[in-house]
Amino acid sequence: MDIAAAAQLACLLEVSAPKPGNVSRLSAFADTAYEHFLASAAAIGAPLGAAGDRPLGDTIHDCIRATRRWTRVNTNLGIVLLLAPIARAAARSGAGRSTIDSTDLRTAVGDVLANTTVADAREVYAAIRLASPGGLGTVDSQDVADEPTVTLREAMLLAADGDDIAREYATVFEVTFEIAAPALNGALNAGLGWSDAVVETFLTLLAMRADTHIARRGGPALAAAVSSQARAALHEGGVRTDRGRAGIARLDESLRGGDNLTNPGTTADLTAAAIFVVLLGGGWHSRTGGIDAAAR
Repeated sequence: MDIAAAAQLACLLEVSAPKPGNVSRLSAFADTAYEHFLASAAAIGAPLGAAGDRPLGDTIHDCIRATRRWTRVNTNLGIVLLLAPIARAAARSGAGRSTIDSTDLRTAVGDVLANTTVADAREVYAAIRLASPGGLGTVDSQDVADEPTVTLREAMLLAADGDDIAREYATVFEVTFEIAAPALNGALNAGLGWSDAVVETFLTLLAMRADTHIARRGGPALAAAVSSQARAALHEGGVRTDRGRAGIARLDESLRGGDNLTNPGTTADLTAAAIFVVLLGGGWHSRTGGIDAAAR
C-alpha cells in the first residue's frame, strides 16, 4: 500500500474542505494560507512513507523538520502526531496488502503505542518545540520544555485530560476509529462527495466534543459554545440542506477572529486521521474514483 500518498492525500482532502473556522481553499488566516498546508502535506510524505523502518519519535520529528523547510508556521503538528502511529502500524501489519481493514489497523496501532520508548518521547518533545504550537502552556510533570523520563505513551496519558490528541494515544485512537472514520464512511456511502463528507465528519466531531485547542486558548466555556453552534448547524441539516449550509456559514463567520482563538484545530486534526484510515481501507477507489459529483 502507498502509505505516503494516502497520508498526503488525507492532508490535502482535509485542508481543501471548507471546514468552519479553519484554513481551506476558500479561506486563510492572517499568518497562514492554504498554500502553507499544501506544502506541508507534500513535505511529510517521505517521512511517513518510511514510518515502518524508523522509530515513531524519529518519524514525527522528521515530519516536523521537513515541514519547517517549507513553512515557518505550525500547520500540521497535531496531524503528524496522529498520522505517524497509523502509518507505522499500516507499514508493519499491512505489508503485501493493497488495503488494510480498520479493525486490523487499530490493533496494529495499539501495538505501536504499547511499544513506545523514552527516546520516542524525547524526539516528539523536540518536534513540539520546533513546531511551537499556540496555547501550549506548561505542566508540572513531563513538560515539553524539559527532557522526558517516561515513554511517549506514558507522557500522552498524563496530558490526555486536556488534549484530545494525547487522548487518542491513551485510548488507542478511540475517536478516530469509533466515531470519525465511521462518520466519514457513512457520509460517503450516503452519496456525499469528499469535500462535503469531510465537512460533515468535522461537524459531527465538533458537535460531540468541545475542541481542546479552543479550550486551551480561549477557555472551556468558549469551546462549549462553539460545539453548541456545530450541533445547531447539524440539526438544520448540515451540508445536506440549504438551511444547514446557512448555519455552517454563520458558524464559520463567528469563528473568524483576528487572534484565531476559536479555530477548532484539534477537530480538524482528528478529521485528517479519519480520512487517512478510510483511504488506507480503500475508500478512495471505492467512491466514484474519488471525484466529487459536483466537480464533474
